Amino acid sequence: MERVESVEESVEKLIELYEASCDLAREVIASGDYSGYDAVRYPKIAVEVTQWVPVDRREPFGYVDEAGTYSATLSRPDLMASYLTNQLRALCSNYPCEIRVGYSDTRIPPEYIRGIKGLSEVRASYADSVPRPTLDDVHDGIIDGEWDSFHGAEKPLFHFGPQRFDIACARIEHYTGIPVDTVQRYILFTNYAMHTREFVAFGLRAMEKPDSRYTRLVLPSGEVEPGENPGDVDLGSPRQMPRYDLVTEDGDGITMINIGVGPSNAKTITDCLAVLRPEAWIMIGHCAGMDGRMRIGDLILGNAYERHDNLLDAHIRRDQPIPAVPEIQRTLEKTVERIYGEDPSLMRTGTVLSTGDRNWEWKSPQELWNWLRGSTAAAVDMESCTIAANGYRYRVPYGTLLAVSDLPLHAVPKLPAAAQVFYSNSKEAHVMCAVKAMEKLAKNPERLRTRKLRRTIGEVPFR
Repeated sequence: MERVESVEESVEKLIELYEASCDLAREVIASGDYSGYDAVRYPKIAVEVTQWVPVDRREPFGYVDEAGTYSATLSRPDLMASYLTNQLRALCSNYPCEIRVGYSDTRIPPEYIRGIKGLSEVRASYADSVPRPTLDDVHDGIIDGEWDSFHGAEKPLFHFGPQRFDIACARIEHYTGIPVDTVQRYILFTNYAMHTREFVAFGLRAMEKPDSRYTRLVLPSGEVEPGENPGDVDLGSPRQMPRYDLVTEDGDGITMINIGVGPSNAKTITDCLAVLRPEAWIMIGHCAGMDGRMRIGDLILGNAYERHDNLLDAHIRRDQPIPAVPEIQRTLEKTVERIYGEDPSLMRTGTVLSTGDRNWEWKSPQELWNWLRGSTAAAVDMESCTIAANGYRYRVPYGTLLAVSDLPLHAVPKLPAAAQVFYSNSKEAHVMCAVKAMEKLAKNPERLRTRKLRRTIGEVPFR
């Protein structure tokens, strides 16, 4: 590996090496002589912290517990260039460091390289010299703090290996219908097409402003031009989780994804998005209100999460608390006050209980009593706890703003006619609360980069 003198040079070199590998892969596959594919490898960066020194106790990232070599084998450094630059600057400003960049020992499967044709013929010929995507290298050992990941000759610098990164990007495109390149750093999740329509309408209005920071609006159906009538925009998509990217030049715009219903979808998409290191993600959805004093349309700002979804139990113990992120809580609360007015009865903070059973309210009265006895849940939904727990796990700040759509314990079940009236009356204000909160957070992202989600042990230098 070659020593480089600056952070900027190291990131440029990573990009150069990766692009050279991709170009070589295309040439080799096109030629039919696969013997040259052995040189198609992911780039690697190694940072040697030559001396440990105490750092400012307020540092949210860019610090280590001891001197040594910290390394990462990376995919798509072009996509992560800004992130890599900022993280390396933080680390190298805190400690005396030496940076080396070169090729790793890990080959890039051609399935993860754009512009390669004829892969079916390559596979048919069983070209042993061309690696296949392997799930053996796809894991979250670093994220989950596994012993072996942190006790080798080199410690991890980044949270993910390259094939874990690549398969996540491929699945984002598969599920959402848009290549990963325009995913923004502030992400909203919803269950409803009506929310995405309101978001697209906002995006079109915002892009028409002379001083707008937004440059593009990218949908599964294609890019939308400013000035287009929102009602004429095609929001239809055959994809399971259609995505809508309101893009800025530096990537701090807003992405909205309709994840559908259920904790499994919530885990699937957040498992993938985490590799892009978003600044924050927030769930805006509907919930069952648990208090008879509530009204349809009331808002619940989740400040605790009671996990009955079971999906992440193998990664996060059920007795491990998932704390609220105060920076997101305060921002959401202020935007609700600004949009709805300062009616203190409209919104309450409270525990959100998430279940994998959509028909949980069909339990018998005694079963419901035993299930909820002792719970302080103000709301029940299916996705919020998964999104919060995976945010906690992946160190991505998270939040939840839910609207009460039914009161099943108080003889107000969700039925079609009443639901449609509620949807019509609440959708725009609900979406705008989350959008304006994200815009406010984007103005000062340093507020989100706190120590709250850092681990005591098993942590990497990067955010």
